[in-house]
Amino acid sequence: MNKKTNSFWQDFRQSLGLTIVMMVVCGLFFPLVLSGLSSLIFPHQAAGSTVEVDGKVIGVQNVGQEFTQDYFLWSRPSEYHYNVYKEDTNGKAYYLDGEEFIGLSSGSANYAASNPDLAKRVSMDMKKFLDKNPTVTAKDIPTDLMTASGSGLDPHISVQAAEIQIPRIEKASGISANQLESIIAKHTQPKALGIFGEEAVNVLLVNKEINQMMKK
Repeated sequence: MNKKTNSFWQDFRQSLGLTIVMMVVCGLFFPLVLSGLSSLIFPHQAAGSTVEVDGKVIGVQNVGQEFTQDYFLWSRPSEYHYNVYKEDTNGKAYYLDGEEFIGLSSGSANYAASNPDLAKRVSMDMKKFLDKNPTVTAKDIPTDLMTASGSGLDPHISVQAAEIQIPRIEKASGISANQLESIIAKHTQPKALGIFGEEAVNVLLVNKEINQMMKK
């Protein structure tokens, strides 16, 4: 066996050994340590930030849901209706507005401002909102209640978007405006580090508390 052959096998063994070591360290040891530490330090987040009612998971904090009932806080528009659907007796799935469910997805329509489909969608959403919230005028509706997020799964709305819905929720739920204001404030996420972004209200957490109060 000549020197070139010896050199080849020596390099091969070193490469193979390094590959195995890195596979164990990066593919097994590091993920296990990271998962263990996150479960220890941030158990709620590591478990998916799930939201439960009576021991049953109803959603997660960081993924929005679609709510259509008058006594609940409404989320932003979503091209995929937050993947919330129901099945008929034949097992056919439909979104809550009757459209056929096209499967789990995320994203937006990405309509240009000049696209007539965007104007049509906003017009329909605005009419629906004004019909259900007669104390509100079109110019008072916060922008985020008429615009979809990039993911279509945004769990938050602005404080203004939440508070403008209080009269409708108060009438439908029987919960006083003051109590609703307190619930919204309780589940309002502050600006990052106090200066970045905007305050945001978690729709699911607010609706969870509204539901619990209605049951009392």
